[in-house]
Amino acid sequence: MAGPAIEIRNLSHRYNGDPVLLDISLTIEPGEIFGFLGHNGAGKTTTINILTTLITPTAGTALVNGHDVVKERRAVTANIGYLPAEVRMYSHMTAAENLLFFAQLSGVANPRTAVAETLDYLGCADLADLRVGSFSTGMRQRIGIAQAIVHRPDILFLDEPSAGLDPVGIRELRQTILNLNQELGMTVFMNTHQLSEVARLCTTIGVLNHGELIYKDSIEETTRRFPDEASLEDIYVRMEGATP
Repeated sequence: MAGPAIEIRNLSHRYNGDPVLLDISLTIEPGEIFGFLGHNGAGKTTTINILTTLITPTAGTALVNGHDVVKERRAVTANIGYLPAEVRMYSHMTAAENLLFFAQLSGVANPRTAVAETLDYLGCADLADLRVGSFSTGMRQRIGIAQAIVHRPDILFLDEPSAGLDPVGIRELRQTILNLNQELGMTVFMNTHQLSEVARLCTTIGVLNHGELIYKDSIEETTRRFPDEASLEDIYVRMEGATP
C-alpha cells in the first residue's frame, strides 16, 4: 500500500444542521492499530460511517487506501472490512450461508473456499452449519469478524467490537485483532470505550471530544507525555477535560 492507509483532511459533518464533526484532520499509516476514543455522541461512529462510505460528509475529504470516500466508493469498499456495533446477519441462515452471500457480493474468487478458510483461520469452523439466530453475542461477533475479512481487506474498521462480550470473549477478540494485524497485515481502525484494550492493542490513539479531534499520538508517546497519570483512563479523562 503506497501512502497513508487513511487520510482525513478538514472533515466536517452535520445532522439536521447540528455539527457532529468539526474540521478534523487525521493520518493513519499502513499497519497501525488505531484506537479512537471519545464519549457517547462525540462523533466516532459518524467518522467510521463516512470512512466506510455509508454517509457523505458535509465538508472536507477522506481517502481510504488512496481512494476518495465520496468519488470512489466502490474502490473504497473493495479495500475495507467493517464490523458495526450491531452485527447484522440473516438469522434464518447458517454462518456459512451468511458468509457465502457476502463473499459473492464482494466478488471474491472461489467464495466457498474463502469462507471455509476464513472460518478455519478464526477457529470457528464448528459454527459453519449452525443458524445465526441461535448464536450468543460472542458467537455473532466471531462470525461478524469473519464476514468483515472474508474478502481479505487491507483496512478493518471496528465499531465498539468488545461491547457485550464477557472477559473471555474480550481476550479472544484482542488476540484476533492482533493476529489480523500481525499475520495478515491489516490496518485496524477501532472505536472503543475499553481503555484497557487500547493500552494492550493499539499503536496509536486519537481522542474525539464533541466533534473535535483534541489528541492523536502513539501509545508510547502518550504515556511519556503524561508520566504523572496512573493509568490510561486518567490520561483520557485529562485530555478530554472532564472530571472523573
